[in-house]
Amino acid sequence: MKIEIIKCLHDNYSYLIIDEENQTACVVDPSESAPIINYLNRSKINLKFILNTHHHHDHVGGNLELKKKYNSKVVGFIGDKNRIPEIDISLEDNQIWKQDNFEAKIYHVPGHTSGHIAFHFFKEKKIFTGDTLFSLGCGRIFEGTYEQMYNSLKKIKSLPKDTEIYCGHEYTLQNSNFCIANDSGNLKLKNKILEINKKLKNALPTIPSTLADELECNIFLKAKDLESFSKLRDLKDNF
Repeated sequence: MKIEIIKCLHDNYSYLIIDEENQTACVVDPSESAPIINYLNRSKINLKFILNTHHHHDHVGGNLELKKKYNSKVVGFIGDKNRIPEIDISLEDNQIWKQDNFEAKIYHVPGHTSGHIAFHFFKEKKIFTGDTLFSLGCGRIFEGTYEQMYNSLKKIKSLPKDTEIYCGHEYTLQNSNFCIANDSGNLKLKNKILEINKKLKNALPTIPSTLADELECNIFLKAKDLESFSKLRDLKDNF
C-alpha cells in the first residue's frame, strides 16, 4: 500500500491509500474534491472508498462529488449515519472493516465529536486519527468531554510504538510552541522542532509522525491523569 498526502483547503490533509497492484484507492477525509480528482486522473487510479473520521465539513466536503464521479462507497461511524453525507457503510467500534485489499480496525475515539472514529490499518502500521490526535497536539473538545478525549488518546497510546500517525491538519508547528512552553527541558522535542521547521521550509508535510515520537514529545500524551490532561487542554484553548 502506498499513502499519498493531498493538501486541501488551508491546512487540511486528505490521504489516498493506494493499492498499487489493482490501481484502486480509498480516500480519508476528503475536505474538497478537486485535489483528489486531479491526483486520481493523473495517476489513472479508481477511487473505491471514501473513509470519514467524523462529520465536520472540512473532512466530508468532497464526499458527494467524489461518490458521483467514481461511484465510490462512503464509509463512516454508525452513530454518524445521519450526519455524514451519502454514507453507504456504517461501522462500529472495534469492527474490522475489510474490502478488497483494504483492511482496518475501527476505534471509536469521541471527544472532538461524539461520533469520531480512527481507521487503523494494522498490517501496514498506520492509523488515520482525524482531529482526535494531531502531531504534538489533540483536537478541541466540541461535543464530548475531557474524559472521553483522554480515554480516546489512551486507546491510541496502546498501539505499537512504530505505528505511523496520519492526522487531519498541518498544525504541528503551532502545537510544538505549546509543547515546548510547557516541557522546556525535553531534548527530543527540541530536536523534533528543528525537523519540523526544516520540513516546512522545504514545503514538505510534517506528517506522518510515529507514536513513539508522540509519546515522548506530545504533552497531551504525557499527561499522567485526567486532571492534568484537562488543565493542559484548557491552557491550549487559550494559548
